[in-house]
Amino acid sequence: QVQLVESGGGLVQAGGSLRLSCAASGRTFRLDAMGWFRQAPGKEREVVAGITWNSIRTVYADSVKGRFTISRDNAKNTMYLQMNSLKPEETAVYYCAGPCSTSGTCTAPPYWGQGTKVTVSS
Repeated sequence: QVQLVESGGGLVQAGGSLRLSCAASGRTFRLDAMGWFRQAPGKEREVVAGITWNSIRTVYADSVKGRFTISRDNAKNTMYLQMNSLKPEETAVYYCAGPCSTSGTCTAPPYWGQGTKVTVSS
């Protein structure tokens, strides 16, 4: 059974930071590109970032460039999202998912985690 389990969400003040983790089990994703998505209340889910299997290429939504960093540790079958300078409008449930395309671009991955909630207070 494939499982992606996110952790690290919580409540943070605007301008603060959080680091999300995504641990995979039941299947290794070390040869797959992976990504992070988010869904804010009342909005459609959107891709936040993607990373190739070897971490050579990362892709970010324009809204998070320069503030978010995606990374992975294939030995641990774990992916991360470091989020800095968080804004209230980034309050959302954040999901990890994969596999993505080999370029790191994520559209409709088949496997998803249950999500971790991030609340950014103003």
